[in-house]
Amino acid sequence: MTEQAVLAPAQRAYIGLGANLGDPRAVLRAARDALASLPGSRLVDCSSLYRSAPIDSSGPDYFNAVLALDTRLSPHELLISLQAIEAAHGRERPYRNAPRTLDLDLLLHGDTVMETPTLILPHPRLHLRAFVLQPLSEIAPALEVPGHGTVAALLPAVAQQGIDLCSSDDGSGDWSDRSAAK
Repeated sequence: MTEQAVLAPAQRAYIGLGANLGDPRAVLRAARDALASLPGSRLVDCSSLYRSAPIDSSGPDYFNAVLALDTRLSPHELLISLQAIEAAHGRERPYRNAPRTLDLDLLLHGDTVMETPTLILPHPRLHLRAFVLQPLSEIAPALEVPGHGTVAALLPAVAQQGIDLCSSDDGSGDWSDRSAAK
């Protein structure tokens, strides 16, 4: 973490988590714990776990969630940290939309709107994906997505996309240990 980050006020960042290879629930738990341990960061909330079919790809269903993190890391520092966590869990990028051991997407970082060769904020497809909007609506329904409206207002447009809340009786409902985020 840079000296500037130490002095910077914390920003609320929202991170999408997904996995569909190996043991997705265990990987998502480990990723949540790694995110909560990032320097200058604090886990604020975590959605339930959801299951959805791959989009524009093949392979097993994805498990997805969204978490809120207060962080002093800049958007690019946070992105580098997300990519390091993915790499630590065996993430490979053989082709676009390939199945993944872990996918961490920086969805929003405060009210930052930016486009660089390595990062676009808000995430450019956030408003188009039920597997992002449904878990995000659970923890921040009134959140404004710059240029698109509130999360709650965006949900009806993706209602036809298949996404299921994982129940506790399938062994995945307790994945987030929500009490740890409060």
